Amino acid sequence: MAADTQQDVVAYLMEPSTHHGARVERIDTHGAIVFLAGSRALKLKRAVRYDYLDFSSEPLRRTACEAEVRINRRSAPSLYRGVVAVTREGDGSLALNGRGTPVDWVVDMARFDQEALFDRLAARGALGLELMRPLASAIARFHEGAEPRDDHGGRAGMAWVVTGNADGFAEQGAGVLDPTRCAELTFAARVELERVDAMLEARRRHGFVRQCHGDLHLRNLVLLEGQPTLFDAIEFNDEIACIDVLYDLAFLIMDLWRRRLERHASVVFNGYLAETHDVSGLALLPLFLSCRAAVRAKTSATAARLQRDPSSARELQDLARGYLLMAVEFLRPPPARLIAVGGFSGSGKSTLARALAPGIGRVPGAVVVRSDEMRKALLGVPPLQRLGAEGYTPEVTARVYQEVARMAADVLQAGQSAVVDAVFARPADRFAIEQVATAAAAPFLGFWLEAEPHVLATRAEAREADASDAGAAVVSRQVVQDPGPISWNRLDATATPDVVAERASRLADAHLVQ
Repeated sequence: MAADTQQDVVAYLMEPSTHHGARVERIDTHGAIVFLAGSRALKLKRAVRYDYLDFSSEPLRRTACEAEVRINRRSAPSLYRGVVAVTREGDGSLALNGRGTPVDWVVDMARFDQEALFDRLAARGALGLELMRPLASAIARFHEGAEPRDDHGGRAGMAWVVTGNADGFAEQGAGVLDPTRCAELTFAARVELERVDAMLEARRRHGFVRQCHGDLHLRNLVLLEGQPTLFDAIEFNDEIACIDVLYDLAFLIMDLWRRRLERHASVVFNGYLAETHDVSGLALLPLFLSCRAAVRAKTSATAARLQRDPSSARELQDLARGYLLMAVEFLRPPPARLIAVGGFSGSGKSTLARALAPGIGRVPGAVVVRSDEMRKALLGVPPLQRLGAEGYTPEVTARVYQEVARMAADVLQAGQSAVVDAVFARPADRFAIEQVATAAAAPFLGFWLEAEPHVLATRAEAREADASDAGAAVVSRQVVQDPGPISWNRLDATATPDVVAERASRLADAHLVQ
């Protein structure tokens, strides 16, 4: 902690008179105090110094406030108004942007409804699954526009995280976190770091380390005008903010998983991959997720010490212990698996693939490899743009199945599971995807969905905003084909999607224990 206490500044900002008589709400974190009043939010940096953050002097806090506004205007320009000085006037009183000497600084923000924060939505079961794909798109766009920073990240960057976590466990975690488990985690993280160090360095050299958000969890996401919006990015430490883009994403995935929102995590994960095609870093996910949970264990233990309410302190201590357990488990991932879902158009393949993905393999579940999306990507068109006959020639279709198999192989090679969604009407295509699993020494399970032609046609015609171009005419051509002998598990697709998914999940679980 720094020598100056800020007690008079905090008292001044808590006074309704400072805010034209508006009632003031206070939010405390380990690095800041936020004062909510009327349509305004003022964020005061705490006069603290940690191993990763230094706000211990007034000039440092001013620099941090200015950087916060500059950095966060990238994703939330309407929220960040500017920086305001807290000044000491001639009579000894304090003022906002007065004529006196600045004694502290605050970030001036537009206030939003706190119930629109994603962590609040999640807590009351109102975080809609339909928000996850737009969120994935927002993050992908944010990363695409972020400045590459090959002077950070890589092996050295992750080693700094692991060491910082170990030091934090010993200091802020003392008396809260089990030292034996902390030591176990640190050892396992260092072993994993050695295993993937070449990949970390390759991604740093190739532009995957960027000026990211750095603190991308649900409390730093808000629904503004119906759109997921990122805010409160890290401004105070480039070691935290200038990171691999998948390490940035890993914080959100970890947070969703901790809250048992596995389907949400899967949709964000797969949506992000669908837009970025970044499968080269999948092997890093166990380390990235573990480090994210470990950071949260450390900061939760720190925040517990700052609470004035004993019950809040105990809650944060329990949270810190839970994060520590998660961090250990992330470094014990199950082996990769390959599941294929086939059947004629309208049978519900994509719905089943998405339902199965969260429960397959390591966190955050399987990568969904969809032939319809692959076809559009190969032809360089957006997923929802309809293709003519030229997009469905035998030559194009052959390329689609080759690329689907290649991507599935890459995913398995990285240790992640895959669920492949394609018609698979030809025996040769089914055999080829099975061979992908064989080559990777991964368990394989195939599902074949079937229903009456009129059911398939009705469903195909009813689809909206979907990558598939198949309608009733396509279905009529498919169903007269002979798919040959089907050795995959046949499922009655006329049942509801939930029933089909439950049956498939039971078969997948039984297959795993064989």
